[in-house]
Amino acid sequence: MGEQMRNELREKYKSLGLNIAYYRKQRGMSQSQLAEAVNISRTHMSRVETADCAVSLDVVFDICQALDISPEKLFDFRR
Repeated sequence: MGEQMRNELREKYKSLGLNIAYYRKQRGMSQSQLAEAVNISRTHMSRVETADCAVSLDVVFDICQALDISPEKLFDFRR
């Protein structure tokens, strides 16, 4: 059960990362520009977008502010 839960969360992180990348590109921003606006490294931003790491809500809220979108948009996981 523990492994199944991790996989389920990983899929959610992937969806979150895809949404971040989508809205970032829609705004015409590079990963570096968004990372700078959020005060994290470009490498960290890349890892967030590719679900290679967990991301704090503080960073999620900062990303929302930088992209001028609501958190609901980032968590709208379409299938």
